[in-house]
Order: sequence, then structure tokens, then C-alpha cells
Amino acid sequence: MRHCCEACDSIFYQNPNNVVGTLPIFEDKVLLCKRAIEPRLGKWTLPAGFMENGESSLEGAVRETREEAGAELIVRDDSLYTIFNLPKINQVYLFFRAELANLDFAAGAESLEVELFSEEEIPWDELAFPVVVSTLKHYFEDRRQQRYPVRMFDVHYSPERKISTTLISLSNA
Repeated sequence: MRHCCEACDSIFYQNPNNVVGTLPIFEDKVLLCKRAIEPRLGKWTLPAGFMENGESSLEGAVRETREEAGAELIVRDDSLYTIFNLPKINQVYLFFRAELANLDFAAGAESLEVELFSEEEIPWDELAFPVVVSTLKHYFEDRRQQRYPVRMFDVHYSPERKISTTLISLSNA
């Protein structure tokens, strides 16, 4: 169903929002941001946010990383990493793997702090979103194999607010 103007038959389009972000890596560590805004204020996340008109998904992810973590990135051709479809909240998340160009990073306006974490140091119980947990778990598993396939997931919420994540596509990388 779409909203239409009965006077002129114009369609009012309401389309999903794209949330774009990066998985910034330095050696064996990942850069995370502690959120300074709702939702999930005070929880850790990957730098990400809404894509803006006039930019590509990768451009938006790089911009969000610069805004939230003050970080400059090196992005390779095979950077697309995880895609999450969240139809219940009308969002699509895209995360790109990238390397930190240097260690000159700092919390932006939407972050309380930013920090590098090894797999053992990740505050798993303090992560903001299931898509971040999934992306991080797959990254550390893939790093051991030195193989980084692109994965696409559907994320659904049950009436009891339980989250299920279903893999729907896996590249051959």
C-alpha cells in the first residue's frame, strides 16, 4: 500500500533508509565508537549512519566514519562486507571493511569515545545493535581463514521481540 493524493493521484513514496558504515581495522584490532545519542546511548558500535542524498553507499560509510570517529580510511576494491535487511523498521545496513590510514582518530559529536579493540577486548555485552555483533563475529572468524565473503542477511523480530538473523546470500570470496 502506498499513500496517494486523491486530488492529483501523486504517490507519496516512503522507502527504506540505508544505514552505511565501516568495519575499520588496524592490525588485529577494530575501531568502535561509544554512542553519544539514542538509540542505545552509551553502547558500542561500528561507525555508521544514514546515507545522504547525492552520495554512494561507500562515500556515506567513509563520511560517517570521519564524522563519528575522526578516522581516515584506506578502502580496497573488495570492501563490501555485510548487508542486513530489516524490513520491520524499513532499513538496510551496509558495512564495508576498511583499514585505518593512521591512528589519528577521536570521538565526533555522536560518539562519547572511540577505541581500538582486539577480539578478546570487544565489550560483547555492551554492543548497540545485533547487526554489529554479527558483523564483528563474522569478521574475526573470517580473519582466521583470511577469506572475506560478502554476506547478506534478513533480520526479523518475533512478537516476543526475539531477533532472528537468516543468511540469504554468501559470495564465493
